[in-house]
Amino acid sequence: MKKTKYFIIAAVAVFVTSCSKHFDINDNPNDPLALSEDVLLPRIQKYLAYGLSMGSDTDENGVSKGGFGTNLSAYTHQMTHYGNADQYGALPNDYFWDAGWSLLYRDVLTNTEFIINQGTENGNPRYVGIAKIIKAYAYSVLVDLFGEVPFSEANQLTTNQIRYPKYDKGEDIYPQLFTLLDEAIVNLQSTSAENEIVPGADDVIYGGNMARWIKAANSIKLKLLVQQRKVKDVSSEVNALISSGDLISSTAESFMVPFGINSATDDRNPAFSQYYATQRTMSPSPWLYEIMKGYNNNILTGIEDPRIPYYFYNQMTEDDAPSDIVEYRDGGFVSIYFGSQGPNRSKNSQNVISLFGIYPVGGRYDTGAGGTASASSGTGAAPYRMITYADILFLQAELAQEGLISGNAGELLEKAISETSKMIDYVVANNQSSQSVPVLSGSDEEDDYISAVMAQFTSASNDKKLEHIMTQKWLSSIGSWVDQYNDYRRTGYPVLFNPADFGGIVTPPAGGNGGDDIAPVRVVLNRPFPLSLPFIADEINKNTNAPAQKGNLGTAKVFWMP
Repeated sequence: MKKTKYFIIAAVAVFVTSCSKHFDINDNPNDPLALSEDVLLPRIQKYLAYGLSMGSDTDENGVSKGGFGTNLSAYTHQMTHYGNADQYGALPNDYFWDAGWSLLYRDVLTNTEFIINQGTENGNPRYVGIAKIIKAYAYSVLVDLFGEVPFSEANQLTTNQIRYPKYDKGEDIYPQLFTLLDEAIVNLQSTSAENEIVPGADDVIYGGNMARWIKAANSIKLKLLVQQRKVKDVSSEVNALISSGDLISSTAESFMVPFGINSATDDRNPAFSQYYATQRTMSPSPWLYEIMKGYNNNILTGIEDPRIPYYFYNQMTEDDAPSDIVEYRDGGFVSIYFGSQGPNRSKNSQNVISLFGIYPVGGRYDTGAGGTASASSGTGAAPYRMITYADILFLQAELAQEGLISGNAGELLEKAISETSKMIDYVVANNQSSQSVPVLSGSDEEDDYISAVMAQFTSASNDKKLEHIMTQKWLSSIGSWVDQYNDYRRTGYPVLFNPADFGGIVTPPAGGNGGDDIAPVRVVLNRPFPLSLPFIADEINKNTNAPAQKGNLGTAKVFWMP
């Protein structure tokens, strides 16, 4: 995986303070409106990843490096937060909702539109094709999160003087995304023309490999079809895509934005910022950790996951003395509960809480030795994974389990879990870490884990088999929380932590605090699970064609939800 290199350029997409953020490019002659496609493309790809990521830092231009994933990591119960996201409490004016929206509309979609228009005029169809794929993917994310978003009238300030674009319904937008993807494939298959600019190193996702971009386009189609399977018959379309053989089919073909080590432009994964944050406000969820440890009584009971040291880094060791600031501890793993009302919830646990490890964020592989985390504890070189080969296999396992395609769901699930290990090894191999990290794929630990998982899967009911598939997908896609949020809303799996299921009292593992029991913790949940995100407050306040703010988010479904 190559180190990400981005051009430091002036912002092309300009936010007009009296208008919304999804308008066209400012025509101020003092702004650089004629940047070439090869200069714009890496910026678009970088900010796409920022908009989806978890992070608490800004880049060299002062742009947020964290977006929708920051809060969604708590909503999908892979992180616990001290802030707004706890108990699903992020409001319409939440910083990270606004950051994700701004990054996708202002920094991604405005500039993809610029490439599409300019690239068509300049005779650069490959750039046009890539821009259309990114445009389709970005809009699919926005529809999936909000349900209704500006689409048909977005980015038309200079062309049609539309200052306040209407919000289109998701069910009207989705078919147009498939059209965009089909058009993109045609663009990518164009023969070279004289004076055409051809993507290369500036394409940080695929290095100008058009065959891989076509596979990415088809894989996005598959994902969008599966998301609609409960509201429309997608069987013929998904079967045609799978039969074509033109989907992501290897680790290296995965649709992801690479991040590298620290440099002048700081190319590190946005979520690595927790390693050098002056105040750490997030930690891996005990719910996630206990499922991976085999502690959960509902799923994967008694099966310890060999991916644990790749996923988590513990600042404490198992033998460290008890700490009076700890709420949850199991050996070296330290965290807080979702919805906690415990006395230690807000205490400063900066140097004892666990962090995500080498695989999700480019942090440190956990050897059990502990040590206070810092910017030098890891490299930050871990990609943002949008659609991996493992994801494609999980989608096929789901389709087979639900009877929409032929094939053995168990065999596809087993292959998907194995592919997750290969992706972990791929990320580690390109991390530039000074640590000696063991290879996971093909190890005895991986073999034992898969055998134990498949034994539970084989004996499970049909509903439970679907739960196993979605739980493994949830585990595999750690660090990529938009699709986890989608998966839970459309299938109900994996089962998420709910304080009511425990009578409002949870007890950390006995003996977890260095040999002493930790007191039970009171946990509450005062809000329903949000079935979509609230409309961005700034947009609602300024755009006269915006809809009214949503009421109860617990009933505000997107169109593909049954």
